[in-house]
Amino acid sequence: MILPRPVSFTRGDGEVPFDGTFQVERVAGPAEGYRLSVSAAGVRVRASDDAGEFYARQTLRQLSGPAAFRAVPPGAVALPVCEVEDHPRFAWRGVMLDVARHFLPKHDLLRYVDLLAVHKLNVLHLHLTDDQGWRFESRRFPRLHEVGGWRPDSRFGDRRSGGLAGRPHGGYYTQDDLREVVAYAAQRQITVVPEVDVPGHSQAAIAAYPELGVSGGGVWTDWGVNPNVLRADESTVDFYRQVFDELLDVFPAEVIGLGGDEAAGGDGRFVRRIAQHLHQRGRRPFGWDEVLGVGPLPARTIVASWRGEEPGLTALDRGHDVVMCPEEHVYLDYRQSDHPDEPIPVGTVTTLEDVYRYEPAAADRVLGAQANLWTEHLDSPRRLDYAAFPRLCAFAEVVWSPAERDEAEFLARLAEHHLPRLDALGVEYRPLAGPRPWQALPGVPGHPR
Repeated sequence: MILPRPVSFTRGDGEVPFDGTFQVERVAGPAEGYRLSVSAAGVRVRASDDAGEFYARQTLRQLSGPAAFRAVPPGAVALPVCEVEDHPRFAWRGVMLDVARHFLPKHDLLRYVDLLAVHKLNVLHLHLTDDQGWRFESRRFPRLHEVGGWRPDSRFGDRRSGGLAGRPHGGYYTQDDLREVVAYAAQRQITVVPEVDVPGHSQAAIAAYPELGVSGGGVWTDWGVNPNVLRADESTVDFYRQVFDELLDVFPAEVIGLGGDEAAGGDGRFVRRIAQHLHQRGRRPFGWDEVLGVGPLPARTIVASWRGEEPGLTALDRGHDVVMCPEEHVYLDYRQSDHPDEPIPVGTVTTLEDVYRYEPAAADRVLGAQANLWTEHLDSPRRLDYAAFPRLCAFAEVVWSPAERDEAEFLARLAEHHLPRLDALGVEYRPLAGPRPWQALPGVPGHPR
């Protein structure tokens, strides 16, 4: 009944009343781990650290029934007599959320922090900038968010259709907004890793300050890979050093994303110098796996392996830490079935079961894995819910639970116990049998592979 599945769960006889209070003590054990005992003598938690105590609380919430996930939970409940021993398999259990293509208002972003916490995920990777939008307030260069934060239109479905939606889109987070998100996440044992993408995917910045780009143009209204990249001259590098310094003032995370992906004709010197700047500031650069081709990087650079897992294995051989996030396994914006009503079907079919079967390569050597939610076709919180859940539930179990998995048992536990929790939370997930009529988007073109 617990999701993600704990290391061990032993059910006893009967139930005991629980009013929300329990004993806590610190004990030696694996990082983020805990042991939970429910007996006639009461509820006792022995945790390795603050994170372990927090995850024990999440487990107690699950054992309390779906109503415990409502905004006004019940008072006293009955818990099953049980013993739980638990700790995560991977240190990095992440979700990348693209708020650049479609802006997610702060209220909804905070809600996603809560949803990650429910699933014992501990990294929120925020993709803050791209060709289609700049979402980080810059007090040094305000045109970045004032101009780059808005685009006049968006593609209608897949870019190959050539259609446009006919409405502007935009928004940005103030620095105070983001400090609030960081603090809110920290209370839930989640680290927020920001990303400002360079030297490609930078059209929104170039629209604000044309001298930054190889060529000009406005904030992009298309999807895909924009051939326009940042100039690699010293003035542009210095501009971005200042932008990243602002980012470091807001985000205390040790890891800071610099992108480095899909930069047609991009200059590796640019990526190297920004990575070195972050290193000199005491942070760890975090880049997509294309950064392996730009030349020597600081040894502490973390590589996100998205173009399959081979780049990640190469990065390990070069001494870098790696987060596995291969598109064929954990891109949750990809279509969930061949169902004719699947909304905006793009990419390959990645079913709930496919995600559950994913086993990260070199599991004993990598930091962990993350699921990626790109939002070209996820233009609202409802669409985001549909794409993320329940596949994110499966991913959470992959990165938390022991490697041995029983798919049938997981699906039964998901349907009987966990989907009712998502219902209580108001998550508009994709039903296991297929989309509800109002979740389909007939007439909006996709591009299935």
